[in-house]
Amino acid sequence: MKRLVVLGGGESGVGTAILGKQKGFKVFVSDKGEIKEDYKKVLEHFEIEWESGEHTEAKVLNADVVMKSPGIPDTVPLVKKLVANGVSVISEIEFASTYTDATLIGITGSNGKTTTTMLTHHLLKNGGLNAGMAGNIGDSYAKMVAEQDYEQYVLEISSFQLDGIVDFKPQVAILTNITPDHLDRYEYKFENYIASKFRIVMNQDKNDFLIYDADDEVITAWLKKHPVQSKLVPFSLKEQQEEGAWLENETIKIKIEHKTLEMSTDTLTLEGQHNVKNTMAAGLAALLVNVRKETIRQSIQTFQGVPHRLEKVLKINHVEYINDSKATNVNATYYALNGIKKPIVWIVGGIDKGNDYKELMPMVREKVKAIICLGMDNSKLKDAFGNVIELMVETYSMEEAVKVAYKISERGDSVLLSPACASFDLFENYEDRGNQFKAAIKNL
Repeated sequence: MKRLVVLGGGESGVGTAILGKQKGFKVFVSDKGEIKEDYKKVLEHFEIEWESGEHTEAKVLNADVVMKSPGIPDTVPLVKKLVANGVSVISEIEFASTYTDATLIGITGSNGKTTTTMLTHHLLKNGGLNAGMAGNIGDSYAKMVAEQDYEQYVLEISSFQLDGIVDFKPQVAILTNITPDHLDRYEYKFENYIASKFRIVMNQDKNDFLIYDADDEVITAWLKKHPVQSKLVPFSLKEQQEEGAWLENETIKIKIEHKTLEMSTDTLTLEGQHNVKNTMAAGLAALLVNVRKETIRQSIQTFQGVPHRLEKVLKINHVEYINDSKATNVNATYYALNGIKKPIVWIVGGIDKGNDYKELMPMVREKVKAIICLGMDNSKLKDAFGNVIELMVETYSMEEAVKVAYKISERGDSVLLSPACASFDLFENYEDRGNQFKAAIKNL
């Protein structure tokens, strides 16, 4: 019996353990932190051996295969030891894909992944397809493969998950954009992060598709240097495409595999140019898996968007409060600042992943009237914007940040939580940060 060791007892780890047990592996789950009670119960229900609070090396190093949760870096000594011993260390995406014949739509990029994933899934489901949604979002992909029989999967995939693939091959890959992010995990080299994102196409062949942003210079430059096997399907706001999607007089035009589709941007429920791009990518993917044109048009008008992504929370005294907690990098925050027309009181900060705030400078000068720093270490933010914005306040809890915003905002302003940073210094994750923001506003 082959031995599967799962490092990390969270959603992806427990899902992998369930699938591994079903497929006849002897499974052991090891988490250096504390496994949540709910997950412990699941492991016990399936009679899967686990440990919490430590990694017992003797029980890990004798694995035939190891599934490593995406939060664990490759540089951890235990992972290095496994690799040195010739043990295959893979991601949940790789492990689960071995056990399904479903059509896979894999979506990656620095920003727009979640919106594009949820919108694509929304289009497929409304088109009557038996489609699951997993990966970096919602339920564990491995658990779905174990318990459901979906014919399509729409997978949001992070660079960390792509780092752990070997044979994973989506029939349709979407690359939304590439901007510097997570550089702390890539030796602070942007080219390492770019290469990681492009792993999504490494096993594709001439029958597969890569849908990508043709306006993104990082993507187009990489494709010029590294020809790929898949069929290239570009989308653009700037230029008409022979095959792909483009914008013409506020009309989205899509043409792929002898199918055409047109939609006015007025019909989109999501605001902003970046969401026009997300719509193009999702529309292309839906056409490729044969969702009807009329279904795509109608479904795009009923899509509600993603929680914690430019989510309008409340208006108080003619001040709009907007929750953009999911903006964990500079590029996502750029879109948020760009999309808001009113003067902005900006709540920003957290764990900086190697951010360069220069690209935000024009937006900040033009639109931001006050900055509220929310993080344990705000020195980099103060250095970047201290000479540009007169009013900068440091806070160390969401409640405090929202109270300060309430005091300094005036009629006609927007209070925007768009942190441009990870959340782990003060919060469990970006959802926790966004939920605390919403709770604090309701308590004003």
